[in-house]
Amino acid sequence: MQVPANPPKLSAPIDQERVRALFARPERVAPSDFLRREVASRMFERLELVKLAPQRVLDAGCGAGADLPLLQKSYPAAHILGLDAAPAMLRAAQGPAAKTSSLNQLLSKLLPAKTGVDLLCGDFAELPLGPNSLDLVWSNLALHWHPQPDRVFAEWRRVLRVNSLLMFSCFGPDTLRELRAAFAEADLAQHALPFVDMHDFGDQLVEAGFSTPVLDMEVITVTYDTPQALLADVRALGGNPLGTLSRGLMGKQAWQRMLATLEKGRRPDGKLGLTFEVIYGHAFRPAPKMTSKGEAIIRFDLPRKPRQ
Repeated sequence: MQVPANPPKLSAPIDQERVRALFARPERVAPSDFLRREVASRMFERLELVKLAPQRVLDAGCGAGADLPLLQKSYPAAHILGLDAAPAMLRAAQGPAAKTSSLNQLLSKLLPAKTGVDLLCGDFAELPLGPNSLDLVWSNLALHWHPQPDRVFAEWRRVLRVNSLLMFSCFGPDTLRELRAAFAEADLAQHALPFVDMHDFGDQLVEAGFSTPVLDMEVITVTYDTPQALLADVRALGGNPLGTLSRGLMGKQAWQRMLATLEKGRRPDGKLGLTFEVIYGHAFRPAPKMTSKGEAIIRFDLPRKPRQ
């Protein structure tokens, strides 16, 4: 039996069919969009520090499309692609995608390159795009829903042009720590994703061939008046897509233990807090150092002639 040289690395036993099912109702997901909007605004602040004039941009995991008009506004001369694995989310994204400014409409007539927004349905790790076809891959709070982020990074590198940029955000392992502790009092089942650590993402980016990845994290705490409101937001964010999740209902006593543990964690202001560790990452695709035949590529600049 032959062992693959690079066996797949599962971040968690995520059932991708279940992920698509959880995001099949945009109205169910919409109440949690406040967090995605907040993280998107912080990503755009970081993006403003990078001098970039992309011709083609991919929003990987675009969901209902809220970031699409913002990317189009930032890069009016670019062709923006929104990709998501859930067809229902793409249908919801058709509205934001259609909001093309008069400037974009004018540019689409004047420029030889395609502008505007198009939508695609597909898997992060199997993009329906050719190699070297993008200048920016943007992904906001979506990567943690894929079981093999190392494959995703390799695919994102494949479609990026040399010196083009990857920018993403996702949840880190401290996310939902209050809920994990509460469910641990109820039973031994895993009720939340074991999110990947920032340093592991850094290693995976380097292994995928990205240069000098930069990752940082911050903690955002959202407060609630009741456990029910807290749990409603967790479900709206995507719920639990683990393939190991029991499909049976939790017993009443176990559920009450979980709620009681949440109640014990009330803050001095009387609110229930829920932690989100948000990881931000960006990296560039470097120029290749080897040819496809394994030959080293050595670059040098000719000395400039002195001015007469």
